[in-house]
Amino acid sequence: MIISLEYIYYIAGIFLTLITVLTLKDKKNPKRITTALFWGLYALTFLFGKVIPPMYMGIIVILIAITAGFGGVGLGSYSQSTENERKDSAKKLGNLLFLPALLIPIVTIIGALWLKNVKIGGLLLLDKDNVTIVSLGVACLIALIVSLLLTKQKAMQSIKESRRLIDTIGWASILPQMLAALGGLFTVAGVGSAVTKLVSGAIPVDNKFLVVVAYVVAMALFTMIMGNAFAAFPVITGGIGLPLVVHMHGGNPAVLAAIGMFSGYCGTLMTPMAANYNIVPAALLDLPDKNDVIKVQVPTALLLLVVNIFLMYFLVY
Repeated sequence: MIISLEYIYYIAGIFLTLITVLTLKDKKNPKRITTALFWGLYALTFLFGKVIPPMYMGIIVILIAITAGFGGVGLGSYSQSTENERKDSAKKLGNLLFLPALLIPIVTIIGALWLKNVKIGGLLLLDKDNVTIVSLGVACLIALIVSLLLTKQKAMQSIKESRRLIDTIGWASILPQMLAALGGLFTVAGVGSAVTKLVSGAIPVDNKFLVVVAYVVAMALFTMIMGNAFAAFPVITGGIGLPLVVHMHGGNPAVLAAIGMFSGYCGTLMTPMAANYNIVPAALLDLPDKNDVIKVQVPTALLLLVVNIFLMYFLVY
């Protein structure tokens, strides 16, 4: 293949390395050493994850967690344009400002649906096993290039602005990846089998509707505990979705996966564990109650969860 997932990882690693270097140079950041250590270790996982032995990778992850856990990630100083400069730029560009953001989903869809089987010189253009993620990476690069052309800014300015944003979000920015890995560990540890036994003992598994209810609700609840639907998906799908909905009752796995993830996202809306979605926005908006975002989202989440139950029941079988 011409563009593989590894290349996307390398780009992410280079980006984080630049963030690390800028952080080390920022003497106004009182925690610049530990902040740089945090992003530097994270960069290593992308750049050398394929060759670092699992035990040492585990040590790196523990060091990342310790650095964040003891408050080692701090804010520094950032070279930003003034408010008047931003207003003038926005007025000049108008609706073209939205173009880079719109390009990301558009290019991702084009790559995932129409370019997945395209070959150049006998080689696949995109990594077929990870076509959506690779397409997303390519889309982000294209959006970056377009934004630089529109604003006529230097590429390094985008890195500097990214550092400000990523420092503001802090450790929560890597939470989805960590939780997804934790979900994989739970699956290997046999948590899914334990869930199957619990559900089988709690409900009549020959009832298709109750099995669907169990799967949808479990996806939301486990997501609330884990803080991420990607972490809950392998555990709950392996424990309820595949053995009961698909294998026992002949459900469609594609429908199961799509609505199952959507159900997990309902849980994301209702938990402080999804810090990057619910706690970080409250902090960025300086809301007096850090749980305000969650409180507003709960009614919508519960309504969607009910809708998902019936969507799953009527579409999966």
